[in-house]
Amino acid sequence: MKRPRSKADKQARLQQILSILDDLYPNVTCALHHTNAWELLVATILSAQCTDERVNKVTPGLFAKYPTIQDFAAVRPEVLAVDVHSTGFFNNKAKSIVGAAQKILGEFGGEIPRDIETLLTVPGAARKTANVVLGTAFGIASGVVVDTHVGRIAHRLDLTREEVPVKVERDLMAILPKERWISFSHQLIHFGRQTCVARKPKCGECRMEELCYAEDKEA
Repeated sequence: MKRPRSKADKQARLQQILSILDDLYPNVTCALHHTNAWELLVATILSAQCTDERVNKVTPGLFAKYPTIQDFAAVRPEVLAVDVHSTGFFNNKAKSIVGAAQKILGEFGGEIPRDIETLLTVPGAARKTANVVLGTAFGIASGVVVDTHVGRIAHRLDLTREEVPVKVERDLMAILPKERWISFSHQLIHFGRQTCVARKPKCGECRMEELCYAEDKEA
């Protein structure tokens, strides 16, 4: 496919992409298992440099051992690090989770902040994590979650030419309707796991093939 030049052509192509994603993943949601906003925050912190599948194996036992935010605030980071060891970077993650629990209890009455600027002050809650929690737990479209899948596929589909996540997010927020910010990320993550796989994209069976002009498309 040739690259669209006019703004109208670019918008029409984007709508085709969104339509395909809606058809493929109509009711998609966050892949991290959780029952409340605090559990989602913990799971998202653990997901850094780790697969959601691994996190979902760790969190049931973790939340059974520490059922409340108060329990997480009381545990020593070096103890929690043992519990989350298999997710990698366990010392930093444990320190962030304990720090997050203590700050949320001490400054926010045990409630997860519902605005991104405040949530970003919580240990472990960088922009991606904050967007995940606000979007999934509260339905608040604070931004677009940009993980490795979203950044890679947005680049392949020429929705951005940036590499830095915050700049990719800025570009996506500029072209996507705000009501799509939350669902778009979930859809692209699933698409990246199932079809547009990083090591060997399944271009031959991809419904985006005619809309994609990535130079490294597979035959």
